[in-house]
Amino acid sequence: MLAELVRRAQHGDETAFEAVVETVGDRCLAIAYRILRDVGIAEDAVQAALTTAWRQLPALRDPERFEAWLHRSLVHRCYAETKRRGRGPNLLALASEPAFARDETLNVENRDQLERGFLRLSPEQRAVLVFHYYLDLPVAEVAARLGIPLGTAKSRLRYGTDALRAALDADARPATGVQERTT
Repeated sequence: MLAELVRRAQHGDETAFEAVVETVGDRCLAIAYRILRDVGIAEDAVQAALTTAWRQLPALRDPERFEAWLHRSLVHRCYAETKRRGRGPNLLALASEPAFARDETLNVENRDQLERGFLRLSPEQRAVLVFHYYLDLPVAEVAARLGIPLGTAKSRLRYGTDALRAALDADARPATGVQERTT
């Protein structure tokens, strides 16, 4: 059904493209949020990716691969937004995390630890982790969707996972304070 809507949109059918956006928009926003960790910036990235998709849609050769094509564009927009606005997230936006970003299976403490660890990763590592773990894609498909070599995807997944694990381990260690000397 999505491929048929894409084909119609390729021929200028705006209503079909609106239906495409309704079909993929929430998922794109969830992906962008998980990479950028800021709802406002994620919305900007999704809007830019969808605008680009509309303009470049006639050049898409395989409507069956529309989502992969759109995801690649979306991730590049996320990278551009990160560079344009700086690496850090908007901490006020994190305080009002949207419902689609919550993982109800984690308790608040674990979710906060995971959030802090995830913020320490590069946007490129976040993208690979999101596509692999959130979208449950094999690494080869992650590489294809991101437009990177398979070895690069494997490397980013490995280093990102290791960095996240190290950050979580560091947060789990008790803080050592300065001990008073007794004389």
